[in-house]
Amino acid sequence: MKKTAPSKPEIALMEPFAGLTLERIHVPACTEEFASAAAEIMAAGIVGFDTESKPTFVAGEVSKGPHVVQFALHDKAYLFQLHQADGHPFLIELLQSELLLKVGFGLRSDSKHIHAKLGVNFNAVVDLNTVFSMDGYHKEMGVRAAVGLVLKKRFAKSRHVTTSNWSQPRLTSQQMLYAANDAYAALKVLEALDLPREELPIMGVSQPKGHPRNIGVA
Repeated sequence: MKKTAPSKPEIALMEPFAGLTLERIHVPACTEEFASAAAEIMAAGIVGFDTESKPTFVAGEVSKGPHVVQFALHDKAYLFQLHQADGHPFLIELLQSELLLKVGFGLRSDSKHIHAKLGVNFNAVVDLNTVFSMDGYHKEMGVRAAVGLVLKKRFAKSRHVTTSNWSQPRLTSQQMLYAANDAYAALKVLEALDLPREELPIMGVSQPKGHPRNIGVA
């Protein structure tokens, strides 16, 4: 029997998720800033991860995303904008690294877009949808339901921001908060699950994959 996540009405009654504030969100804009960000991200060892793309509205139109790639640490986040060519070598190193664990939701799709955009493989990836699916929950749980289930908090997402123009040179405050906290929430969910690294279903690493134990949420 499939386990179920909290319903939307149940989540609506929960206390709000405390995400990162703007002063904790950084958008590198030059080589030195990208280098510093990449070093700090690598040193973290494990980060929340997500991407954003300018939406397509015409049938058959192919997305040119991702336009933004997010890395969340335990107390801050870095947003890499793909129009900043100076950041590409650092971003590619982070994406390809087997030492940096990237955790998020729906990352199989992100992997395809990353390969199409940058021509590189996306390594050391943990898709939390897979973690929950293997434990008997719905395959595509998503960040909102997972935050409600594991953290007992309400994670707010704005469709207006979701469908905004992520390719613009300067992100709005609303976009920065949205992008950073999507990645941050994934990291907080994984931290709360407290699964040993060797038991995580890691994609894109040259070592045996483990299987997560029962994650112990009802």
